[in-house]
Amino acid sequence: MIIHVDMDAFYASVEERDRPELVGKPVVVGGSREGRGVVSAANYIARTFGVHSALPMVTALRYCPRAIVLPVRMDHYAAISRQIREIFHRYTPLVEPLSLDEAFLDVRGSEKLFGTSAQIGRLV
Repeated sequence: MIIHVDMDAFYASVEERDRPELVGKPVVVGGSREGRGVVSAANYIARTFGVHSALPMVTALRYCPRAIVLPVRMDHYAAISRQIREIFHRYTPLVEPLSLDEAFLDVRGSEKLFGTSAQIGRLV
């Protein structure tokens, strides 16, 4: 069985984890409030206003003027992604990353140790 892990809103979730005062507020990670940047990630609160990845920041701020805009911290997200990948490797050596926030895990050989693929998915 193959498990597909997709950590939606990963950058925004990392920012909320690192700065708990952001929880419950619209968080957008990407280009600056000024300029021609785009949204790299938006948390679920910002998404309720129509903000999504690849949206021009000027449009995102028109949809959600109170959004908290944070710069991309790619090195930090990559470090967190490596930590998460280490967790995946606790359950299977067969991990195929697609990006920082997405991977496939082949757990066919792990089910006798950890349970069904659904059970492993909940553990991961």
